[in-house]
Parts: sequence; structure tokens; C-alpha cells
Amino acid sequence: MSMIAQSIDLARAAAIGPHGISDAALDAALVRSDTALDSVRARHADGGLRLLHLPAERADIDAVQAAAARLTDGATDIVFLGTGGSSLGGQTLAQLAGYAVPGVGALRVGPRIHFMDNLDPLSFGLLLARLPLATSRFVAISKSGGTGETLMQTAAALSACKTIGLDTRIGEMFLGLSELVKPGGRNALRDLLEPEGVEFLEHDTGVGGRFSALTNVGLLPAAILGLDIVALREGAAAALAPVLAGKPAQEVPAALGAALSIGLAQEKGKTISAVMAYADRLEKFVKWYVQLWAESLGKDGKGTTPIGALGPVDQHSQLQLFIAGPRDKLFTVITTGVAGKGPVIDPDLARRAGEPDFGGRTIGDLVAAQGRATAETLAKNGCPVRTMHLETIDERALGELLMHFMLETIVAAHLLGVDAFDQPAVEEGKVLAKRYLAGKG
Repeated sequence: MSMIAQSIDLARAAAIGPHGISDAALDAALVRSDTALDSVRARHADGGLRLLHLPAERADIDAVQAAAARLTDGATDIVFLGTGGSSLGGQTLAQLAGYAVPGVGALRVGPRIHFMDNLDPLSFGLLLARLPLATSRFVAISKSGGTGETLMQTAAALSACKTIGLDTRIGEMFLGLSELVKPGGRNALRDLLEPEGVEFLEHDTGVGGRFSALTNVGLLPAAILGLDIVALREGAAAALAPVLAGKPAQEVPAALGAALSIGLAQEKGKTISAVMAYADRLEKFVKWYVQLWAESLGKDGKGTTPIGALGPVDQHSQLQLFIAGPRDKLFTVITTGVAGKGPVIDPDLARRAGEPDFGGRTIGDLVAAQGRATAETLAKNGCPVRTMHLETIDERALGELLMHFMLETIVAAHLLGVDAFDQPAVEEGKVLAKRYLAGKG
């Protein structure tokens, strides 16, 4: 059973006026989405898209749990080295357990988790200087093994450990996660770590980085933090179920979302997709979505631009633009079942603050009201809005949400006529950066 309630009613022209999608445009996009779903089902049947088999996969769970147990044994700090899809999926899952939640992340029981997903010399140098290296562990993640940022971070961490005499413990302190060496090729991350006795988990060769949240790339940090990684995959299976059951696009939430997004872009010029989640524990999910959508669809002059927002805080920064700015956006407002949760406000203090209606209410009551108000205010001002509601944010719900948007992205790519799984512009930039570093440009 799905844990996500999705509605596109507030994105229809019949409800909000000329900026909404027409029935004709939505129906046409749904017909094309049916063709995309046929392709997805075919690739599931022939094994051509490994991502589609992950929800049912269990054979790798023991290896992930064993690696998690080894890394946490005696550790005060665990550092994940990797960028983009090699990091954002893990961060998204880790946040469910409190990682990087404001005011909470620093207070959670150890070991402390660090995702060094950006290559900043000051940040990384300070991390290595202040970490208790003898009780720290490092996980280096790169699908190809050739990611420059990850290689630099890993080499620097190795040197820091060797400098203080931890040479003989490198194999215990480090773990790699990368593909096996391809015939006739090389894997630089393995070349760097394997001579030190470092063990590796194998990165699934059929799943690219930004789609890897449900592989060991995302499941390892989730397991380290005590999350139920089987439940994550069970949730993903719920999002995939209507596809495999042969349901029409209208009855597949991910296909309906793709039809709405691309249909609005093509009919009404809504070329920006803004996703606003009302939960601290979905802040990293929003960033994960931005990469997934941007890198998968931005090709050949096509695609829509993703924007991430977090409620209620971004009501004070972006909402003015959203409501009164250019009418070029589709909004997705994600709410959760927070009503009645959190501290209860004392009636006397509420009156003193000039807000007597706050008395007896919870913080969750206000957040729930704000999420509803934002969606309705956008719609009343003629902005197309899709709403998604998760009553509970847990492993199953998050797994379903991740797979929903991976499927939505795949269907959207089909509607645009682009390949969701390559990133030629990114690869060009990587080549140039390495050339400039070598002093050749």
C-alpha cells in the first residue's frame, strides 16, 4: 500500500485558470507516458535496467550490515568521501536518523557522521586537523573510481593517517565502494586503496550515482545509523508496484507527475520545477531531487530547472517570488503528518505574545497549517501546484518517495526524448578540470 497521497487538482486549468494544465494537454502527455511505462516494464523484464530490480533485492543486505558493523566498532567518527550521487542519496537516508537536522544532528548518539561532498580545501584541511584520527573511519565512494574530488580527499586522508603512525591500521580504518576493474581499464580508487589492504564493496555497475540511493551507496550510511534498510526497499517496491502491475499512466503516481510536469512545460512554458518540503528530515531529499532532475533531463536544450525549498523557512525567502514573480513554475508541496506533534504552547504565554490562538496548539499544528496555506495561496494566485502528503516519515515512506521520483524522472526523460542516464556535459567539465590541474590549459 502506498504511503504517499498525491494530488494534481490544484495544477489543472479548470481549478486555477490559464496557468494550469488543460485536460487535453494532460491527456496527451498521459498517452505518451503509457508508452514510457511500456518501456520501463520491458526493461524490468529483460533486466536491462538494474534500478528496477533493487526493491526486491535482498542478497546484498548482509554485506552492507557487516560493513556497517565493522565501521562502527570502536569509531567516534565516520567520514564519507564522495560527491554528487555518491553522497546525496546517503545523506538523504541518513537525515531520517537525525543527520544534519538543525539543533538535533549534533546531539545524536555517536559515532558522528560526516559527508564531505564538496571539495573545499579549508573545510577538508580543518576536518583532518581536528578529527581524532585513531578512532575515525573513512568510506571512499566513486562508481568509476576516477572521480577527482574523491581521489584527492582519499589521498589526503591516507597521508594524514600515515603521518601520525597509523600505517598498519589503514585496512581497518578505510573502506572503498566502487566498480570492479573493467577489462582493459583501470580503477584509480582501487589502485590507491587496495595496496594498503583496504577492502571494497562493489558498486552496482548497472546503477548510476544519482540513482544509487537504494544500492549499498545509500544503504551503508543508513545501516550505520540503525535504519531498517529492508524497509527502505519495501517502500521503493510500493512505488514500483503499479508499474509492474500494468496500470495505465493515470493510475501510476510517478507517471502522472511526469505527465503534469512535462505537459505544463510544453503547453504553458512552466520550465521551472520547485519542490518545497515541510520537514527538516526532507531537506537533503530536496537537494537529492534537484541533482536527479537536473542531471537526468538537462540535455540537448531540453529539460526543466529544479528548485529546492524547505518549509516553513523558505516562506520567508522564496515564497514572495513564487507567488508574485514570473509565472514559469510548477510547484510540488510535500507535507507530513505533523498536526498535534511537538511542544504544546502555553495559553498564557500565547496571550502575552499577542497570539492567543496559539494557546493549546502544538508547533506541528502551525507547520501543518502553513503547508496547507502555502499550497492554497499559490493556487489562488493562479500558480499550478501538486501536493504530496506523507503521514509518517519513516524508512518505508522515504523509500517510496525516492523511487517515485526516480520513476518520474525516467518517464519525464522519455517525454522529452533524452537519455536519463548519461551526463555528457558533466564529463566534459571533469576532463577540462584535470587538464588545467596538470598545467595543460
